[in-house]
Amino acid sequence: MVSPESRAYFGRLHETPAFGADGFDLEGLRTSMGTRRPPTDPAVRCVPADVAGLPGEWVLAPGADRDVRLLYLHGGGFVSGSGAYYLAMAAHLSAAGACAVMLPDYRLAPEHPFPAALEDCVRAHEWLRITGPEGAAPARVTFIGGDSAGGGLTLSTLMLLRDRGLPLPKAGIAISPFADLTLTGESLISEGELDPVMHPRCLPDFVTRYIGDGDVRNPLASPIFGDYGGLPPILIQVGEHEIIRDDSVRVRERARECGADVTLEVWEGMFHVFQSHEPLLPEAREAIAHIGAFVRAG
Repeated sequence: MVSPESRAYFGRLHETPAFGADGFDLEGLRTSMGTRRPPTDPAVRCVPADVAGLPGEWVLAPGADRDVRLLYLHGGGFVSGSGAYYLAMAAHLSAAGACAVMLPDYRLAPEHPFPAALEDCVRAHEWLRITGPEGAAPARVTFIGGDSAGGGLTLSTLMLLRDRGLPLPKAGIAISPFADLTLTGESLISEGELDPVMHPRCLPDFVTRYIGDGDVRNPLASPIFGDYGGLPPILIQVGEHEIIRDDSVRVRERARECGADVTLEVWEGMFHVFQSHEPLLPEAREAIAHIGAFVRAG
C-alpha cells in the first residue's frame, strides 16, 4: 500500500517534465546535481578529505562507528552529480547503519569516459580500507553502495575488486542501479510515461557520453552481463515506476544464476532513487531503515 504522502508527492513530480523529455541539458543537470544539500540534522558532521587524489567528504551521524565505513557512489548518469548533492541522504544512511559514509567525487564523462570512474571507485575503496575520518586507521568492515549510475558502479567495482584479487567489502548496496547500457529492459517502455524523474530519451545520451566507442556489453560497464560468483551479499532497491527498473530485476536474475546472495526490493508506487528526496517519504524512511539493518548485520 502506497502512503498518501507518496501518492501526493508522485503527483507533484509529474507536474514538470521528466529529465530528457524536452532534450538533454547536460549543463543544467550538472548545475542541479552539483549543488550542496547539507544534512537536516545539525549534529551530523561533514569532513572534507582527499580520497587518493579525489575530492571527498565524510558524513558522520551521531553514534557512527568510524571503523564501519560505507563508500557511497553518487548518481548522475556518469556525467554529472557530486558528493555534496548527497550529503543529506548520506546522513540518513550513517544514522541508520551507525557507520561512517564517504562520498567521493569520481571523474565524470565525457571528459573522462569509461573506465575512469570505475578506476576511481576501486582506488577509493582501497583508500577507505586504511583511512578513516580521523586519518590513517584500518577499517573493521567496509561496504560499497550507490544509486543510479553509482549503483551500476557499485556492482562493477565489486567485480573489478574481485578480478584484481583485492579485498572485497562485506556487502554491496545498489539503489536503482543503471546496469544495462544496451537499454533493452521492458520497463523502458512500460514505465516510459510513468517515471517522473527520467524520460527514456535521456538514456542514450548518458550511454554515448560514458562509453564512447566502447562495448556496451562489457560487464564492467553493463553489470547485467557480469559474473557475480565470489561476490559478497548484495541488497538492491528500486522503485516500481522506474524506466530502469528491469536493470535491477535482471541483475538479480544474473546474480542468482552465478550463485550469489542477492536481495531485491521493488518498492510499490516509488520512483527513481526515492530514498534521496527530502523530507523523507514514509517509504524512503523504511527503505533506509532496511539498508541500515543490512549494514548493521554485517
